[in-house]
Amino acid sequence: MQAGIEEQSALYQKRIPIFPRSIHGPFRNFKWGVLGLAYGIFFGLVWLPWPRGEGPHQAILLDIAARKFYVFGLVVYPQDLIWLSLLLFIAATLLFFITSLIGRAFCGYFCFQTVWTDCFTWVERMIQGERPARIRLYKQPWHAEKIFKLGATHFIWLLLAFWTAFTFTAYFTYAPQLFGDFFSGQANPAAYWTTGILTLSTYVAAGLAREQICTYICPYARFQSVMYDPETLTVSYDEKRGEGKLGRAALRTDVKTLEARHAKGFGDCIDCTLCVQVCPAGIDIRNGLQYACISCGLCIDACNSIMRSIGFPPGLIRYDAESTLKQGQPPRLHWKRLKVLGYGAALSAMTGFLAYSVMSRVAFDQAVTQVRQPLYVLLSSGEIRNRYHIHIDNRTSRDETYRLDVRGIPEQAADFGNFRRVMVKGGKSLMVQASVTLPPAQAARTHAFEFVITPLSRPQDAHASPARFYFQKGIS
Repeated sequence: MQAGIEEQSALYQKRIPIFPRSIHGPFRNFKWGVLGLAYGIFFGLVWLPWPRGEGPHQAILLDIAARKFYVFGLVVYPQDLIWLSLLLFIAATLLFFITSLIGRAFCGYFCFQTVWTDCFTWVERMIQGERPARIRLYKQPWHAEKIFKLGATHFIWLLLAFWTAFTFTAYFTYAPQLFGDFFSGQANPAAYWTTGILTLSTYVAAGLAREQICTYICPYARFQSVMYDPETLTVSYDEKRGEGKLGRAALRTDVKTLEARHAKGFGDCIDCTLCVQVCPAGIDIRNGLQYACISCGLCIDACNSIMRSIGFPPGLIRYDAESTLKQGQPPRLHWKRLKVLGYGAALSAMTGFLAYSVMSRVAFDQAVTQVRQPLYVLLSSGEIRNRYHIHIDNRTSRDETYRLDVRGIPEQAADFGNFRRVMVKGGKSLMVQASVTLPPAQAARTHAFEFVITPLSRPQDAHASPARFYFQKGIS
């Protein structure tokens, strides 16, 4: 019983702080570039003015209250839900496509958690020093220097978390007005709640939890293996080269050159552990592929820097596929695979369809449905009447007036009540009830006609919707 309790308690291990060492190299430079681009877009785009005829002059504005999403010159309405569905499908397919090719590259370079954690770690290093200094500070008892450095670190973390949360909130309202109202205490309570909750979550995720978000909370680390193949590029340690016959050996005088190491049976790895020290997840890549690895490539930069400094060839740790690594072949991208080609084809098709849907969007949409209960009405005069519902959807951001006509039947046969001309507000829809009455002889000759909807500001955009006329139940 006691053994069972001990085994169960081991599942809840206290977090061991990780203090990543800084490193220079192409992968680290790429990560800095992604961070700069991501921050420039996220923090700057909300303040980018975008003049438009109607609506706030803000490039990106997700106005939930008005049910309008402003994206540069495009206005998205709830009727455009298909676009959101396509975007989600494209995002999921792109993730699967990238993972099949180069593993968890999204996690290592583009994930929000990775980008914000990188910035928080940089702040920590600027205030507390490099890895050895941070470790010493962590182990030291509380004193004035420790209180000051930790306090300054957490204060800047909170400022960055707050500005992140405020910027996110600003995407849902007019940013300049929110700025003034927020700091004068006049903003909507929802703005304060949203900013407060996101400030706390950002501070905890990027400053305190860090790698635990990726390891224990994000589900991607758990199901990524189902998308891996032996041809998938991952951060790999060349065990055959690094271990040799007798394993690793420190860089001593008698094993300082490659020839001496190989003669004694040692591998190229000098067991400097720099690859472990730079890892934001705190893992040892030399133990093989692990679910906690986010494929950021920092261990590659670290190992290559050491290899070059001692005159050994780089590439002991590299992006490589399991298949080519075992065969001793040079790393290459295995893209000629059925799964990868299938993901690529689906991604291309859906992206093209979304682009076509956006580019071919019309200023208004209409639909004509016939009232089928009853299908037709026989009047006392012997005439036959059919009834219709005409739906007009204004997909512009401005109010528009529409004129309703008919084609293929006499104009006086159509009755629109007092709604032959209707005004539909921008982004709104309207339904008009209409009826068509024909004498029996003409009804027998009329099988189809058209309702013509014309926007008065753009008569050239008039559109005709076909409709059928039923003159006897079950026969048209």
